Formats: sequence, C-alpha cells, structure tokens
Amino acid sequence: MTGLLIYGSLNDYQPEKRLALIPFQNNDCPTVPISDLSFSIWNLGFGGLGRESDFFYDDGRFFFSGGKNTRTPRSLVDKNVEGILKVIDSLDSDFYLLQEVDLSSRRSHYINQTQAVGSVLEDYSGVYAENFLVPYVPIPVFEPWHAYGKAHSGLASFSRNQPHENTRIQLPGNFSWPTRVFSLDRCLNWQRYPTENGRELIVVNVHNSAYDADGALKEQQLELLRQLLLEEYEKGNYVIAGGDWNMCPPYFRFDGYMPGRAQGYTQINIPELFFPGDWLWIYDATYPTNRKTKTPYKPGDTFVTLIDFFLVSPNVSVKEVNTIHLDFEYSDHQPVKMVVDLQ
Repeated sequence: MTGLLIYGSLNDYQPEKRLALIPFQNNDCPTVPISDLSFSIWNLGFGGLGRESDFFYDDGRFFFSGGKNTRTPRSLVDKNVEGILKVIDSLDSDFYLLQEVDLSSRRSHYINQTQAVGSVLEDYSGVYAENFLVPYVPIPVFEPWHAYGKAHSGLASFSRNQPHENTRIQLPGNFSWPTRVFSLDRCLNWQRYPTENGRELIVVNVHNSAYDADGALKEQQLELLRQLLLEEYEKGNYVIAGGDWNMCPPYFRFDGYMPGRAQGYTQINIPELFFPGDWLWIYDATYPTNRKTKTPYKPGDTFVTLIDFFLVSPNVSVKEVNTIHLDFEYSDHQPVKMVVDLQ
C-alpha cells in the first residue's frame, strides 16, 4: 500500500487554476440566436451506473467491496452507452452539458465516451475538461483484483454554435492527503459565445464535490462560482450554469420524494440567499434526477432526490424545463432539458 501511495502522489494530477481548452470538434456557427435556445444536462454515470448496478463506494466501503460492484460488466456498460446515445440524440438540444463522461477508464472498459457522444452530435462543437485523471485507484484496498484502476473522465460540453472561449477553471478545495490523490479534481467547463445582439452568453458545465458530508468543499466551490457569474452579469452578459451540483436547490426538501424514508442519506441545500433573488434556480420537481447506488434500482424503495438543475441570470427568460423520466435505466442520474429566451 505504501508503494501505491508513493506512486499515486508522484503521479497526482495538478491542473492549473485556469487552462485554455482546445475543442475536439468544431463547427462554423459562431453566433448564438437569442430565442428558443435549448439546454440539456446529464450526468452519464460513466455508463456504469444503470438501473442494474450498485456501487461499493456509495455503500461506504473502502477496504472491501462487500460483494458490491467496483466495475459493471461490459455487457451492461455497452447497453447503457447505447441507450445514452439514443437519448442524447432524441433530446435535440442546442447545448449539452454532460458530466462523468469517460475518456479511458477501467470502470467503463476503456470506452471513449466523449468520442461516442461526438459521433451522435457530429455537427456540434465539443469541448472536454478532465476532472478525474488517476493512473490507478487502489480501492477496495484489500481486494486488488477488484481495484477501480485507471480513471480518466471529465465534463463534456457540446453546442450547435462555436464558442470563442473555452476554459477549464479549477474549483477550490480538496480532500486531505492521501484521499485527494485518488479523487476528482473538480472544475468548471466554461464557454463564452457571441450572440446575435452583440452581447455574450456564458455557459458553464458544473459538477461539484460529492462525499464531503459537511459541505465544506461545496461551499468553497459555490463561492468562486458566485463571484465569476455575478461578474459576467454585471458586464451585461447572459449566464447559464447547469449540471450535477451534488446539492439540492434552495428550499427543496431533499427527501421530498420519499418523506421520512431517507435511509440514512442526507443532501444539503444551496444556501437560500447565496445569489441575488432575481437569479433563478431552474428545475422540474415532477421527477427526481438522482438515485442512490447502494443497491440496484428498485422504484419506490431506492432513495431518490433532485441535484441536477440550472442557474440562470435575470436577463434569461425560461420558457420550459422538463426532467426526462427514464426510470434510471442508463445512469444514476436523469437528464433535464430547459428552453430559454435571452432578453
């Protein structure tokens, strides 16, 4: 184990605070219209957390798997990825903000999911920001034959328009050593677009920390995001941020779908007055967006909540928002689609 800690520490990914990103796909549509823009967010669960799967780490396991999955069988990953691609195609959105998209990870049998999504959205620009780059994750510690292994994953953003700025912004805060060596380096995938009325649209793909029970890391990350977004709005720009916040929206009851049956889970809320009151948190409470993965998904029994949603600036008018209810067939998250006008 000592050797693994030394190896991990020597190969620990240390990204810059800001890193210019080069799109892996391009198009020739630079100017964004201001009406009927559609956005879809979805944490893909790396193709390994469909309804049949459980996950040892969500069960609080570190040393032993306890019979839980560390890696989902290839047949199920293939099924999930195929279904994910069909859903993405059917959403027909102008912008896609995707999380947990694997580039080359043992957990998803090294399927290049960024490339797979890009093949469906072949006329879109595509920008990838890695937030999980570890050559070998050695857990469960005492079952090396089940080890998580290599993890190379991140945030993939696609759009029908070509952004003129693409930046990976490192989020503050991390776990203490040695946990941080094998954990995600949380970031924002940040795009800037010119619009047809001469202003700019800022689109931010968000995936905040998980597993920090007291929310200390999330609080630091939200504070940086607040500063960045308010600064852009004060310049007169439009701002839309969306993704997996690993928090519930303000005022939203975390066990609202299963009152009194939280099963030991808890989910903190984004502070009620963290953004000015004319900024809006946009979600569809009809269906949950996240299910817990201690066990395979069983409707009515598996704990579900809502942690995937949008934040929009006051000059963005929301026309509709819908959670796409897939009953967690392909991921432990469900996609959410929003349509807006820019005022």
